[in-house]
Amino acid sequence: MKNFRIGQIVPSSNTTMETEIPAMLTSRYSLFPEEHFTFHSARMRMMHVSPEELKKMDVDSDRCALELSDARVDVMAYACLVAIMCQGAGYHTVSQERLKNTVSTNQSNAPVLSSAGALIDSLNLLDYKKISIITPYMKPLTQQVIDYIEAAGIEVVDSISLEVSDNLEVGRLDPMNLVAHADKLNIGQADGVVLSCCVQMPSLPAIQVVQDRLDKPVLSASVATVYQMLKTLGLTAHVPNAGHLLSGAFCGNDE
Repeated sequence: MKNFRIGQIVPSSNTTMETEIPAMLTSRYSLFPEEHFTFHSARMRMMHVSPEELKKMDVDSDRCALELSDARVDVMAYACLVAIMCQGAGYHTVSQERLKNTVSTNQSNAPVLSSAGALIDSLNLLDYKKISIITPYMKPLTQQVIDYIEAAGIEVVDSISLEVSDNLEVGRLDPMNLVAHADKLNIGQADGVVLSCCVQMPSLPAIQVVQDRLDKPVLSASVATVYQMLKTLGLTAHVPNAGHLLSGAFCGNDE
């Protein structure tokens, strides 16, 4: 049996990453029965998705990383996409390096990734130059996300903002409503669709449904995070019914 400890740094009001990440990883047990995962979280205080709260929350990520390193997790993810993206282009690299240095002071060599970095890295791996996205954010915050993605050389050809500012309410959104929202996206020029460009908006049950319906590759922030976790752990990047990125076509450390 191969045992892996998965660490996540999450906003205090996040209820989705601690359900979707375990759901994806444990769904692998039928394919890889030798694997076993446990899940460990530390929380940064945040209730409303505003630039002010996000920047204040980001300061708390160092404490969370240090606490998670006490559990000797095998990989650690800063699981808040927009907290990083609202800090300016390329900030995920700064954040990941800082947190890596933080945990090293606790004799931990746990790899540190972020959902923001995972999404950018996954889009680059897929060689997507143009995408369409759905976010739950207010439009000004969605624009910051678009600016961040486009600064990485990926054009956002269309976006839908659901404009839900309360983070708990975002977590209560019905993921299957994304099927109808996705139908409204302009995807003609898009290489793929980011169905949930947010770690709190649930999307996992809709990923494969929308991909099959649109005949276009679909991923989400949580799917990208799981891909990068698996790649970092040296495991086959295959999760059933989780879209193109986790189809097994992009496996392990071979890229």
